[in-house]
Amino acid sequence: MKMSRMVGRRIKEEPKDAKTVSHKFLIRGGYARPVSAGIYSLLPAGKRIVAGIEAIIREEMNAIDGQEILMPVVLPAELWEESGRYEAVGEELLRFRDRNGKRMLLAMTHEEAVCHLARTELSSYKQVPAMLYQLQTKYRDEARPRAGLIRVREFTMKDAYSFHISQNCLDAYYQRAHRAYEKIFRRVGLNDMLSIESNSGMMGGKISHEFMALSESGEDTIFVSPDGRYRANREIATAAWKFQKSPALELEKVHTPNAQTIEEVAAFHGVKPENTGKAVFYQNKLTGELIFAMIRGDFAVNETKLQNIAAVPELAFAADDAIRAAGCEPGFASPLAVDSTKVKIIIDISVLESSNLVVGANETGYHYRNFNFERDMPNAKNIIIADIATVRAGDPCPLTGEPLLEKRGIEVGNIFQLGTKYTAAMNCTVLDQDGKAATLIMGCYGIGVERTMAAVIEQNHDQVGPIWPITIAPFQVQLCALNPKQDKIAAISDKIYRDLTAAGIEVLYDDRGEKAGFMFSEADLLGIPLRLIVSPKTADSGQVEFKRRGVRDGELFAIDGIVDTMKRLIAAEYKKFND
Repeated sequence: MKMSRMVGRRIKEEPKDAKTVSHKFLIRGGYARPVSAGIYSLLPAGKRIVAGIEAIIREEMNAIDGQEILMPVVLPAELWEESGRYEAVGEELLRFRDRNGKRMLLAMTHEEAVCHLARTELSSYKQVPAMLYQLQTKYRDEARPRAGLIRVREFTMKDAYSFHISQNCLDAYYQRAHRAYEKIFRRVGLNDMLSIESNSGMMGGKISHEFMALSESGEDTIFVSPDGRYRANREIATAAWKFQKSPALELEKVHTPNAQTIEEVAAFHGVKPENTGKAVFYQNKLTGELIFAMIRGDFAVNETKLQNIAAVPELAFAADDAIRAAGCEPGFASPLAVDSTKVKIIIDISVLESSNLVVGANETGYHYRNFNFERDMPNAKNIIIADIATVRAGDPCPLTGEPLLEKRGIEVGNIFQLGTKYTAAMNCTVLDQDGKAATLIMGCYGIGVERTMAAVIEQNHDQVGPIWPITIAPFQVQLCALNPKQDKIAAISDKIYRDLTAAGIEVLYDDRGEKAGFMFSEADLLGIPLRLIVSPKTADSGQVEFKRRGVRDGELFAIDGIVDTMKRLIAAEYKKFND
C-alpha cells in the first residue's frame, strides 16, 4: 500500500473528549472515527488490525474444534421470551417493531439464537461435544459510552457456544477454551493479563472467568493476592475478615439530633465507624420489591453480590416513600421491628459477627446503642445472612491471609459455564445412549475484538503513538522515502517496495515526499513495528537504514539482500508471540 493512496489522515491535536491513551491514538492515528456516542467507523488501518485479531481468534477456535457460523443481528422477541430474558434485561437491550408490527430486538449476545440453531441441527449424543462460534456485530444500548472503543454501543464480538451431554464433558472443554484464550491474548500482544473469577451476571451459570488486560485506564477493579494464587473481580471478591465479639451490653435508645450519616453517628457516640451498622435500601427495578441491606458502618455494600443473593435482575436505590411504607425511617433505619414480609432483609456477616453496634431506631433523630443481632433479633424470620461487602485493598486474602493488592483491568474476554439455563428453557435436547431426551449442557466464550485492539494500545505505546505487535500490526514494514523526487531515491524505494511486496511482506510505502520530521511523526502514530528509511546519504553507499518502532537507535543494511534480511527479522518477531 502506498501512503499517498491510503484513506485515513493523522491528526496532530488530541481529541478533546479522549481520556485514555488508546482513545487518543485511535483517533489521532487514523484508525477510527466517531459517528455517534459509542458508535465508530473503522478506517483501513484500524480494519487491518481488527482483521489480524480475528485471524488469530479463528485459528485458535478452529484448533479446539470450533465450527464457524453466522447468526443474525436482528432477532424476534419470542426467542428471548423463551429464555426469560426479554423482560429481565433492562434498557441496554434495544427493542423495536418491524413494519409488520412484529416485536424484534438487536442482539447483544446470541445464546437464544444458537440454542434455536442447535435444537434443529443436533439430535443425538453422538454429535456432541460441539462448539459453534461467530464473529458478529453486537449492539448494546450503553448508557454511558466511554474511552473510545473500550465501552461502546456497537461492537464486534467473537462469541462461541459449546454443547455437551455431561458436566464432565463441559468441564474438560472449558479448560481447553481457557488455554486457547491464554494463547490468543499472548499472540495479539497482551502480555500483562490475568484470568480471574467473575460474576456471571445476566449470562447465568455458576462458573465464569474474565480475562483482564491490566491497565490503569481499566474500568474493572481486581483484587490479587501477593503470590497471585487468588484473583477475583471486585464484583465477587471476598476476604478473610476477622471479627471480634465482646460481651453484649444493654440495648439503649439514644436521642441523636443532627446525626444521620455513619460519620456523624460515630462522632456523636464517640465510636469508630466499625462500631456502627449501616442500612441501605434498594428496590427490584422490575417489580418494586424493597430490599433492606445492613452492613457494618466501615464497609460498603457490594451491589453485585447483593443482586445475586436477592436474585433480582436489576437494582435501583429505593425511594423514601417505599422505605417508610415498610416501617423504616430513611437515615435512621435498622431491622428491629421491621416486618420481613414487606421487605427482603439481607444482613452482612460483619453485622452478625460484631457486637454492640450503633444502629438506627426507625425514628427520626434516634439510634440504638449496643445492638447485637443474635440477641436482639432472636425470632427473625426470612432474613438472609450473607457476604455482601465490597473488598478493599489491604483486606486479608481468603487463601493466604496476606493483604490483597488492587489492580485495574480492561475485560477483553470472558468464559462461562452456562449449564442448562438456556437449553432447558428452550427445550434444546438430544437423544442419549438409552434413547431418552437429554437436555444439553452449555458453555459460552466471548472476546471483544475492537476492545482488544484498544487494550493492546494501552499496554503497547510510548508518548508518540502505539507500538503494534507484528502479529496484528496494520503492516509489517513501513518504507519511508526521503526526497523521493530525486530519481535515484525514487528508483531504489520503488524497487524495495516491489521486491518486498512480491515476497509476501506487507509494506506501507510513504511515497508522499513529506519532510522527514513530519513523515516520522506520522509513522510513529501508525506504530508499524519495522521501518526502512531510504535517504540520499545511505543510498549512495548502497544501504538502507533500519529501525524498530519504539527503539531510538537504528542500523544499516545492504540494499542487496534486503528481502531476505526482512524475512528473517519478521520471522523472529513472530516467534516472540508464538513460543
